[in-house]
Amino acid sequence: MFETYATLCCLAAAAGAINAVAGGGTLLTFPALHAALSQVAGVGPALASVQANATSTVALVPGSLAALAGYGREIHATRRWAFLLALPSLLGGLLGSVLVVALPPELFSKLVPWLILTAALLFALQPRIARWTGISKTSLDKPDSPAPPRTVAKAMAFQFAVSIYGGYFGAGAGILMLSALAMIGLANIHHMNALKCLLGFLINLVSTIVFVVERQVNWPFAVAMAISAIAGGFFAARAARRFDSRRVRAIVVIIGFSLASYYFYKQFFGGTSGG
Repeated sequence: MFETYATLCCLAAAAGAINAVAGGGTLLTFPALHAALSQVAGVGPALASVQANATSTVALVPGSLAALAGYGREIHATRRWAFLLALPSLLGGLLGSVLVVALPPELFSKLVPWLILTAALLFALQPRIARWTGISKTSLDKPDSPAPPRTVAKAMAFQFAVSIYGGYFGAGAGILMLSALAMIGLANIHHMNALKCLLGFLINLVSTIVFVVERQVNWPFAVAMAISAIAGGFFAARAARRFDSRRVRAIVVIIGFSLASYYFYKQFFGGTSGG
């Protein structure tokens, strides 16, 4: 049991750090929690997927809040976008998390590898997507400058869709948000990370409320991991300005594709649905 908690705490700290820098930290915590719930807590495979998602979301909320403390300057610079995208994040996160507990757990379990693969692909292709859209990069120097109404509407709609995904499956939601923020014209990776942390916190906050009400959270695991995630998120956010974003991107992409491959193998050859 000690080894299980130690592993979960280490991965939560790493996930908090990755979420602060690039997003995708839940790609670490979800499979570890799924294994712990299945092997230690004796939860069935399908329900373990739902509870692993819920517990990971709850555990990483404090880490997102800690990361925000390290991004104070960047949040101020993007305050206009933060205000515009807050409501779509809350509504989408609420809808997504309600879908998790309302739909059969077997469906969620079967979707896990596809959701992880989608997140990894979008993150890997994010620089090309930004170029394909032909979006101006003037926001690099003035991230809080007014945007055309059409751009604002598209940004809010895209964030709502991303938030549904984030509420339904936390793994990779930060990756999706970074892609979306690049597509609307944000180019400074630190401004994007700050805004992503804030919006991700809002999504996870409403999701946490739903998961707690529906009793889908394993609290011993969640509390232990939350403490580690706080440390990882805060210190990574403070140090993020010195990180090479290309290396962080490469690491997260490798993790994403590796986990997608693992869950596809488990689903089609492992004898259980969704792993």
